[in-house]
Amino acid sequence: MKIGYQTNTWGGVVGHPAGVTSVKDLFYLANGSTEQAIRDIAAAGYQGIELFDGNLVQYENRMDEFRRLLSGSGLDLIGVYTGANFIYEDILPDEMAKIEKTAELAAAAGAEHLVLGGGAVRAAGIRDEDFAALAKGLDIAAGIARRHGLQASYHPHLGTMVERPDQLDRLMPLTDIPLCPDTAHIEAGGGDPLEVIRKYGSRITYIHFKDYRSGAFVPLGEGGQSFGDMLRLLREQGYDGWVTIELDSHDDPAKAAGISRAYLRDTLHLR
Repeated sequence: MKIGYQTNTWGGVVGHPAGVTSVKDLFYLANGSTEQAIRDIAAAGYQGIELFDGNLVQYENRMDEFRRLLSGSGLDLIGVYTGANFIYEDILPDEMAKIEKTAELAAAAGAEHLVLGGGAVRAAGIRDEDFAALAKGLDIAAGIARRHGLQASYHPHLGTMVERPDQLDRLMPLTDIPLCPDTAHIEAGGGDPLEVIRKYGSRITYIHFKDYRSGAFVPLGEGGQSFGDMLRLLREQGYDGWVTIELDSHDDPAKAAGISRAYLRDTLHLR
């Protein structure tokens, strides 16, 4: 397995302000320096990065510069994370236009994966038909990814309509999209990461490791997640892809990346 790190710890998670009035421009952003993140991630001993769609869009007109930055660091671009509401028919074409742009840039930058989050929760609550609408939107987005040579996967997330285990179980039979579990989001949503890996192992093409303690996301080894058991189960199921470490925020992003890398090396024996 190869080990990567998400750049969102450098600056935390925000959304592009243009998206307030223009859905097609609503990209995720880590509001820090991508260049510094890449330098710190490489120095910590990781092999690749994942980043948000908005941070890649910042290089839209200077893609050669981004590719040189990666090449000089020795890191691969594992994937790009994007998201959408998916359930509102009127805005779905604009959301797909954003995902199309993201996929095109991700492919140009050499990415392997397109990670999709989302599924909006209505003000009045989730409707039964929203699961079918989400599945339809994910299938369209997965088709976009395929056309650009990318592997799409769905990332269940707190604050979306798929955060609990029963919600994931309702969605998965309605779509063929592979799964990208985030171990801490699964636990925070009331689930067991091991059970999700066991149940959906054949559909996992990519995975995020994140530790969790007392309602907070923390570096690996500082929470209660059973990563050793997860790795054993993944290997038993034949998984040999990327494992990307994610941490939404930390006072010292470089230090946090080093803590997680030391845990991977010394406890899980992932070099």
